[in-house]
Amino acid sequence: MTDADLIRRCHTVFPGHRARTPAETYAAMAAWCEANDVEHDVYGSGALIDSFEKKIAALLGFEAAVFCISGTMTQVTALRLASMDRANAPVALHPTSHIFVHERSNYQLLGHFDALQVGDRHRPFTVNDLEAIPDRLAAVGLELPMREIGGQVPAWDGLEAIKAHCRARGIHLHMDGARLWETAAGYGKPVDAIAAGFDSVYVSLYKGIGGLGGAMLAGSQAFVARAAEWFRRQGGNVIHRSPYIVAAAMGFDECLAAMPAYFKRTEFLYEALRAHPEIRVNPARPAANMLHLHLPVSRERALATRDTLAERHGIWLFNRINHGVLPDTSYFELYVGDNLLNTADDKIVGALGLLAAELRTPV
Repeated sequence: MTDADLIRRCHTVFPGHRARTPAETYAAMAAWCEANDVEHDVYGSGALIDSFEKKIAALLGFEAAVFCISGTMTQVTALRLASMDRANAPVALHPTSHIFVHERSNYQLLGHFDALQVGDRHRPFTVNDLEAIPDRLAAVGLELPMREIGGQVPAWDGLEAIKAHCRARGIHLHMDGARLWETAAGYGKPVDAIAAGFDSVYVSLYKGIGGLGGAMLAGSQAFVARAAEWFRRQGGNVIHRSPYIVAAAMGFDECLAAMPAYFKRTEFLYEALRAHPEIRVNPARPAANMLHLHLPVSRERALATRDTLAERHGIWLFNRINHGVLPDTSYFELYVGDNLLNTADDKIVGALGLLAAELRTPV
């Protein structure tokens, strides 16, 4: 039985949102297009994409924003331009940066820029980490929240100190804001306040928004125009962006409005986990609607436990899971979305109890 088969049999699903089928997604897009009289853009020129780019720019407090076909292209392009403007000086990135972990050395092999790993891989870097670098920097890339370490973020004062450091030294400060919308509830700040002081911000149009894919890059009018030209040079000039824009725009306001509820649900989950000390949680307190749950069993046993709970109790706890640093440990990411929001408190508490019981059972 496949994972998809098991999930369909479960009445209690922890991670994320209920997945729409392609038929459901395309039907909803067609209805929204009909209701809003949507026409295709042509190579990025059209009323819908223009208005949505302006909407994203305004939300983030920037002059302009431009669509890009992928976040991977978006980020290395922004940092490449920042480096080119500063005599090709290196870019400082956290060891868990998406560029290092998931982009197959594109920054290096494609000659975008040189990069330095900065800070401890298990916690956000600080202004002290930046001050310790003897080299001139072209840019600093900062992910908010930091997915690979459980959704941690710098303390607000620490974030402001990083902004001030970069501003005083003429360093381009770029945000990997793939999940920026999720940080607003944790910080208790609007997204434009979080983005203030950054020179450019990338946001995803599918991760927390539920679109088909794509990204936006926000910044000054001049910087965004240069980036758009570089997207074209790299093959990003698809004839119609409209499917990606429609998929993101049609539910965008509702997704943003739900973020505080997702964060509150994450706090409930965090408190419920206190009853099970064998399940360790990162970060120490939720900073966004995501957590890493560390288990005292191997990855193989964790997967077997997941499948057992799905088959016997109709509970699906996680999708993917990773090997832990220590032997016979593992951990998984849990993004809190509609699934947990719509699950009764007692079912969540009961599911955690069943997981903890399985973890305590000798092999």
